[in-house]
Amino acid sequence: MPGPHRGMVVIRPTSNFEIQGSMKQLKAIVIGAGYFSRYQYEAWTRIPEVRVVAALNRSVDKLEAFQRDFNLPRIAPLDDLEKVIREEGPDFIDIITPPESHLDIVRVAAAHGVHVICQKPLAPTLEEAEAVVATAHEAGIRFMVHENWRWQPWYREIRRQLEAGAIGQLFSIAVRMRMGDGWQEDAYLARQPFFRKYPRLLVYETGVHFLDTFRFLGGEVSSIYARLQKRNRDIAGEDAGQVVAGFRSGATAILDASRYNETDAEDARYTFGTVRLDGSKGHLELETDGSLTLKPLGVPSRKIDYKHERVNFAGDCVYNLQRHFVDCMLERRPFEGTGEDYLRTVALVEACYRSSDRGEVVHLS
Repeated sequence: MPGPHRGMVVIRPTSNFEIQGSMKQLKAIVIGAGYFSRYQYEAWTRIPEVRVVAALNRSVDKLEAFQRDFNLPRIAPLDDLEKVIREEGPDFIDIITPPESHLDIVRVAAAHGVHVICQKPLAPTLEEAEAVVATAHEAGIRFMVHENWRWQPWYREIRRQLEAGAIGQLFSIAVRMRMGDGWQEDAYLARQPFFRKYPRLLVYETGVHFLDTFRFLGGEVSSIYARLQKRNRDIAGEDAGQVVAGFRSGATAILDASRYNETDAEDARYTFGTVRLDGSKGHLELETDGSLTLKPLGVPSRKIDYKHERVNFAGDCVYNLQRHFVDCMLERRPFEGTGEDYLRTVALVEACYRSSDRGEVVHLS
């Protein structure tokens, strides 16, 4: 798929959104037909300000079921992206393809002045991730990363509790994740077979979510120490590990994660683990059923009443993120998950691998 070359004229975005009655409506092209993309297609159907005008994928055959299930007006091969952009005039593109394809797609979107929302991982390497973000920035298009973990309702509520001073000064965050989907000989084949070949797996694909959530809850990270392991010999990358993150504030976060070992949780993929936050005035705990408990020092614990439900993926976080993207587009507000900001999370991923390889603490500027 060709990208812009030297001398190519970059069309600046005009953001002339369609008007449907009294409601502004954004036209979208969605690219991808993998396992996770269904969550994103479904969420778009519940956002009336968005109309998906076309869906693309390398294999059009895989899109036929999506066309039927989500009433898509047009499907096409990814090689036709520029043609579809010219004919449909989308306001934005939702990229749900493998990381190695992102830079080429963003180059095409940038050349036509089309805004982008892009799944993580942004790219196979930090350098290529920086190129993705720079391409969007230089073209003047709006770019948001689809990092949905921080949009899970329990993390939004935890952030509210922290801001309200419920546990005082934050001392530590401890996450325990046990997925249990990676110990079998055929691990990942049914849902996400490419996981088996990733040279980096746990931190690159899954741990990145928690690293970004650490930043969301505790601020910027100044140091990383990681010990990573491969427990399933039939896959290429690591599937377990421990990460200790030091915040600039002096607080600490610990991620103890394994895709190999199991949990007794009814649904390991609802909260993806348990979380405890300790502070100067007490602690907060998240259980695998989504329940949150607040325990002030010297006072009996109490359940926090907040809304969370088993809709779409992990408490409907995909919808929450996409709703935010649309609101910011229509109201000309900045995104919470900009590309520039997300590069700080990608840098933490790189620091984890560097720390594990060297057996030492990595300090970040």
